[in-house]
Amino acid sequence: MIVYPLWHVGHQNEAGPDGRTIHTDEGGSLHIDEQDGDDVKLLGIYSSERKAQDRIRRARLLPGFRDEPDCFMVVPYHVDDDEWTEGFVRIPYGE
Repeated sequence: MIVYPLWHVGHQNEAGPDGRTIHTDEGGSLHIDEQDGDDVKLLGIYSSERKAQDRIRRARLLPGFRDEPDCFMVVPYHVDDDEWTEGFVRIPYGE
């Protein structure tokens, strides 16, 4: 089974030239840097991409979301598939 999580990124980063906010990278993908102030919100998990797109249309009418109407992201996931299968390493802050 595939589900469709819907995310929105409220951009506050200062990663661009002269401290400007970056919304997308050079390839057109959403730029996300939570450590630089970007706020990532999960709006819901939907059973179809169509339902996720319907939710985007409704959310674009709401305060905050309408200010960044192109900052939604739907990423299909297979239910019961493992993620982070190789673990991770912690790097202390500042190193």
